[in-house]
Amino acid sequence: MSSVREVKVATEIPGPKSRAEAEKLGAFFDNRAFYFIADYDKSSGNYIVDVDGNQYLDVYSQIASIPVGYNNPTLIKAAQSPELISALVNRPALGNFPSSQWHDVLKNGLLRVAPKGLDQIFTAQSGSEANELAYKAAMMLYRRKQRGEGVEWTEEEIASCLDNAKPGSPDLAILSFANSFHGRGFGSLSTTRSKAVHKLDIPSFNWPQAPFPALKYPLDEYKAENAAEEKRCLEKVEELIKTWQFPVAGLIVEPIQSEGGDNHASAAFFQGLRDITQKHNVTMIVDEVQTGFGATGKFWGHEHWNLTSPPDIVTFSKKANTAGYFFGNPQLVPDKAYRQFNTWIGDPARVVMAKAVVEEILSKDLCNQTARVGAALYKEMERLAEKYPQLVQNLRGKDRGTYIAFDTKDSAALVKKMKTLGVNIGTCGVRTVRLRPMLVFEEAHIPYLIESLDKALGSA
Repeated sequence: MSSVREVKVATEIPGPKSRAEAEKLGAFFDNRAFYFIADYDKSSGNYIVDVDGNQYLDVYSQIASIPVGYNNPTLIKAAQSPELISALVNRPALGNFPSSQWHDVLKNGLLRVAPKGLDQIFTAQSGSEANELAYKAAMMLYRRKQRGEGVEWTEEEIASCLDNAKPGSPDLAILSFANSFHGRGFGSLSTTRSKAVHKLDIPSFNWPQAPFPALKYPLDEYKAENAAEEKRCLEKVEELIKTWQFPVAGLIVEPIQSEGGDNHASAAFFQGLRDITQKHNVTMIVDEVQTGFGATGKFWGHEHWNLTSPPDIVTFSKKANTAGYFFGNPQLVPDKAYRQFNTWIGDPARVVMAKAVVEEILSKDLCNQTARVGAALYKEMERLAEKYPQLVQNLRGKDRGTYIAFDTKDSAALVKKMKTLGVNIGTCGVRTVRLRPMLVFEEAHIPYLIESLDKALGSA
């Protein structure tokens, strides 16, 4: 049976039923960011259906968050399993009362795909929380090394931290990059640098921001300029670590800056970051909330870097259907219990679903499929860039699976037009259109996407 379904748009978008449902919800739930109201029971594979009966090819996978298609049979089977029912009904407080299933669920699920060199895990509920927890782990490790292994906390540290004062509450920093996005919690928001709407009115930590390379495209034509730009940024990273007014305990970076505009850097840049963090005893945190779980054609985006040593921490969420972070250094386990802790420590029901996602990706070789399909899709996008050079600019994502993006003069208008053609697509940054198909996206879906982009660009 073909995975290609008919695309149909019978109403304006959002349609009358979507608007009516949105208005009802708006009485007690903020509806201002709604695109349309979905009918998930009728959605399938790469296609999402709304309550008005419109059916879209979804190359945005909601918010880069649907891994293996709507109503995936493997995930449905997992949802009906006794393990999932038990986790939902009895929701374990995992830090104190883990279930007898917890070991096997982790070992046979998330730990099967742990990044190389990182064999330990802490589970969480969202990407923001995963990053917040990673920052805490980096700071506790920094102070542990300062104090000395086995050295107990002082009475002064214990008393002062309760007053948010030194020495118990030290000044430590997490370095992030311009245009980055790491979440909306207080710590993660202090490292988010993409849009004012996320940060305005919220107090933040006094933490440093380094420039992220602004590469010129096509890459082959600007090798020298891009190498110089990356060198400049690496030098600034090291300068900030050495001169910031208090110690930089951790550095966080996305393999591809996603919300900030789908910004790329070379493997050499990230290798340079690893060298700097090791040289200065800074915990390197790789935020794989968007790039993890196969979207770049490898299971983890940082696999493209060929690092000589793994990152210290890798955070994940989105396509994983759960969240958390991987690590390898045993010292990143806090020196005392309850220091990295909350009631749920993630959600075992979502980890059961993540196990099913992992099985689906591995059994169907979806990372390699995404790499193959992405290469074919990129070639078609190159043809559109040649046809519409003023509207498809800075095409990027070659050899990064289906993680493809381009800049255009009015990204919001183009995305709106694409919905009228039955394609759900997304934006990021200031004027970037991005593709985020699910891992089950196939070559057979490419023609309609390209045809629709051609029509939308031709009418712009």
